[in-house]
Amino acid sequence: MQKRKITKINKIKFQPFNNYKVKIKGLSWYKITYNRSNGGFGSYVLKMEPGSKTLPHLHPGFEEFLVIKGQLTDSDGKIFKKGDFVSFKPGSKHSSFTKKGCQLLVFMRGKNKLI
Repeated sequence: MQKRKITKINKIKFQPFNNYKVKIKGLSWYKITYNRSNGGFGSYVLKMEPGSKTLPHLHPGFEEFLVIKGQLTDSDGKIFKKGDFVSFKPGSKHSSFTKKGCQLLVFMRGKNKLI
């Protein structure tokens, strides 16, 4: 089928994460369908190296992710573990960090805004 894309998660090549037009140390990604120019819709795999953190941001639309490896700690101290599927509603704000590293399968519905 021509309109199908299969992504082998264990064989992807990560690129530096540049969604905010600034390099964030320890973050890299592989864009599956995510496209900033279409309003920030789509999916990607995010890899966070040990000790890395995201920048504080606001979700204008839903952001959801599945933890596929490791653990992620949110700004309120909540720990997300492998197998957790997390949904952030529009208007939510946060940042996250990882002590030992993690990988997330992220589903975006709008461009996040730095705060």
